[in-house]
Amino acid sequence: MSTFKAPKGTYDLIPPDSATYLAVREAIAAPLRNSGYGYIETPGFENVELFARGVGESTDIVTKEMYAFETKGGDRLALRPEGTASVLRAALEANLHKAGNLPVKLWYSGSYYRYERPQKGRYRHFSQVGAEAIGAEDPALDAELIILADQAYRSLGLRNFRILLNSLGDKECRPVYRAALQDFLRGLDLDEDTLRRSEINPLRVLDDKRDAVQKQLVGAPLLRDYLCDGCKAYHEEVRELIRAAGVSFEDDPKLVRGLDYYTRTTFEFVHDGLGSQSAVGGGGRYDGLSEMIGGPALPSVGWALGVDRTVLALEAEGVELALPASTSVFAVPLGEEARRVLFAKVTELRKVGIAADFSFGGKGLKGAMKNANRSGARYTLVAGERDLAEGVVQLKDMESGEQVAIGVNEVVAELKSRLG
Repeated sequence: MSTFKAPKGTYDLIPPDSATYLAVREAIAAPLRNSGYGYIETPGFENVELFARGVGESTDIVTKEMYAFETKGGDRLALRPEGTASVLRAALEANLHKAGNLPVKLWYSGSYYRYERPQKGRYRHFSQVGAEAIGAEDPALDAELIILADQAYRSLGLRNFRILLNSLGDKECRPVYRAALQDFLRGLDLDEDTLRRSEINPLRVLDDKRDAVQKQLVGAPLLRDYLCDGCKAYHEEVRELIRAAGVSFEDDPKLVRGLDYYTRTTFEFVHDGLGSQSAVGGGGRYDGLSEMIGGPALPSVGWALGVDRTVLALEAEGVELALPASTSVFAVPLGEEARRVLFAKVTELRKVGIAADFSFGGKGLKGAMKNANRSGARYTLVAGERDLAEGVVQLKDMESGEQVAIGVNEVVAELKSRLG
């Protein structure tokens, strides 16, 4: 046994469970690809300042959870804790916003890293699929992304999730609310760290999960009571568009996101079968982020959905995905001539899109058939010297046990016919 183990708070994806993760990623990405979103991939690490400016220096992500390090050349880098800042940086660097077709619609999939106390549903290394629509301020764009996420979850068979929706206002109305909230928070019995947070970004205190803090927040001023007319109208249109699409949601006036860059529309997908880590995804509008990281004004909106938590949500609902068989045909050669012939047939089957595998290592019939059973293959091809002398191989149906002899040159056509 190896003396090394995966680092604390991380996990390895191994078969057969990894097939479920791949299917979840594909299901989340499918509606995006069908809606004009192009794939983007960014480095696993970025300049620390990108996250400090974009995510917010007062956030727990930046102050406590980022994996930051200094290179031999003296650069300060960090493993990416989230995807939006990296995607926007890449879009700006490539001048995608100057191509004349706004919004720039991008989707991505990858691993992210935060130093947190590990627990079920919260890891130090986790996987997300995300989408960003950069360069347009339009309620229909906000609604589109929420609808696409809902579509992705429902395509997986999930039903017991809820969409929480709120507006965080903009640079016109949020400062007024911020001041009112700070006045309220100064009158509470909060610890020193929370008080300091309330002075830097008081909205983040509303997101505090501790019962002792939440009990004191009863009666706190709500942002919806401070929204300007423009934000009220924008939010109402988002709500109407989502509702018209048949997507259910809940208004949550206390919903905030843990990152500083959000404005106006904010939303979260929660699943009540996951305990304390109930959020399976979320996002919102971030109209000022481009300017925060040195770019031009580019109003944008996006979301990220957790692959890990989506898998846990599927387990909580007892949903089993219909995964394609990793192997449909397994070839068992008996003798050197059969190895040569069946290996060639396996290669031909793969070329026509049939998942096929081969008994490697020169095993005898009994051991090779055990491997065939373990592979989950529907059919097994078996051939020995006598079979080949007659120009046939034995085709065994692993479900019914039926076995028939077919011509060597008929193998591919016969299996294509049987497997559809």
